[in-house]
Amino acid sequence: MKTTMTMLALCALVQSAAAQTVYKCTVDGKVSYREQPCAEGKTTPLTVPPPPPGADKAAAASLARNKARLAAVEKERSAAAAREEREGERAARAEATARSKCDRLRLQQKWAQEDVARAGREATEAQQIKARRQAEALAVQCPG
Repeated sequence: MKTTMTMLALCALVQSAAAQTVYKCTVDGKVSYREQPCAEGKTTPLTVPPPPPGADKAAAASLARNKARLAAVEKERSAAAAREEREGERAARAEATARSKCDRLRLQQKWAQEDVARAGREATEAQQIKARRQAEALAVQCPG
């Protein structure tokens, strides 16, 4: 994209430079080029030759190609941004689902522990196994 913008800027500069008069100034044997005649030394106006006949067509074709490339890059960027947004939403839904599942497992573990505590000494082995299994399921599904 930077290349495209650079090419467009160069095209604009070349076209504006063609419309200006350039002066060659010679002062003490040193040559410089300016937009305005020099105050001292020898000034020679330089004429810029007209561009070749196909130059405007070539520049227009180049500009059209660059615009098409820019449009394609912009379309690709938009598609990537939309894809990234969808993936973010999908990840947020998955996280919410996992959080809900963990909450449900914590609640089941709490209930199993309450059943064991309520039964007290008379807690059956089955209730204790159920409570232990709930704790294991919670540890596997929701570490930490």
